[in-house]
Amino acid sequence: MAGIEEVARLAGVSTATVSRALSGRGHVSPGSKAKVEEAAARLGYVVSSNASSLASGRTRNIGVVVPFLNRWFFSSVLEGAQQALLRRGYDLTLYNLSGDGQERSSVFEHFLLRQRVDAVIAVSLELTEREVARLHELGKPLVGVGGPIPGVRTLTIDDVAVARLATEHLIGLGHTRIAHIGGDLEFDMDFHLPTNRRIGYEGALRDAGLDVDPRLFAPADFTIRGGYHAAKQLLGAPHDRPTAIFAASDEMAIGSILAARDLGLVVPRDVSIAGIDDHDLSDFFGLTTVAQFPRVQGEMAVDILMDELEPGDADAATPAATPLPYELRVRSSTARPPA
Repeated sequence: MAGIEEVARLAGVSTATVSRALSGRGHVSPGSKAKVEEAAARLGYVVSSNASSLASGRTRNIGVVVPFLNRWFFSSVLEGAQQALLRRGYDLTLYNLSGDGQERSSVFEHFLLRQRVDAVIAVSLELTEREVARLHELGKPLVGVGGPIPGVRTLTIDDVAVARLATEHLIGLGHTRIAHIGGDLEFDMDFHLPTNRRIGYEGALRDAGLDVDPRLFAPADFTIRGGYHAAKQLLGAPHDRPTAIFAASDEMAIGSILAARDLGLVVPRDVSIAGIDDHDLSDFFGLTTVAQFPRVQGEMAVDILMDELEPGDADAATPAATPLPYELRVRSSTARPPA
């Protein structure tokens, strides 16, 4: 197989330029990069990952730790991170913690500490001081997505504000009897997302002078099926039925739409429904939602890591906590309440 010297001669550049062009590390002009890639393709030259690792002390592999893989939000963050890493010439190793509690301990005590990854992205995990310290001891850059982690660069979403925005939209339409489908205690571990979204919902009601009725809250498991059963409980009573539902995720909101239809109710004529996420199916269901751009979150996490891993960006300043964008998207599932 051709070597790097032959590629350099054919492209008319130095071997250092070939290395930078093919590894994606360091600056190379577009013209030189094109020449190198063309020469490498003609000669069938492929960069040796083993040689690169030995020379740099790095594996060009990033560990991504998620609490669930069968949820749209987490798989979307993962997709955004994977595509961004691919463009940078990095591999990704996934650690899914959806099993028992021993899995988390094994990942942070053993797998991530074997130095098989250059850095770690933790998605929606409230890392302990010990977990953070162990990674820092080994010099592994760490980025958190989903909430603040002391001493760690994080991308944070304001779950209270996001829930408040969705609820205020329903209040603005004239709804006064608004139900909420949120998470139960099982899902209130890392960053207390269900609690914070409930706080935002209740805060919006109180600020509008509306009572918080505990009978208008139903817990679910952030799935379509869970939202379906919760909405049936809320909408099944013929009297004092809520005219609107705010669900803490789009999957639960979609389940609510299906439940309303099965009960013979028309959305939004009989009940308005709003969610959070901007799930891929939200547009199909005409769901009003607050978009939080999970794929962008994955890409942003990679960008922050590259500030530390790539030599040219080592001095880039990134705040300890970077707020994530969100945006209300009004569709056909919400309207003014029936007169």
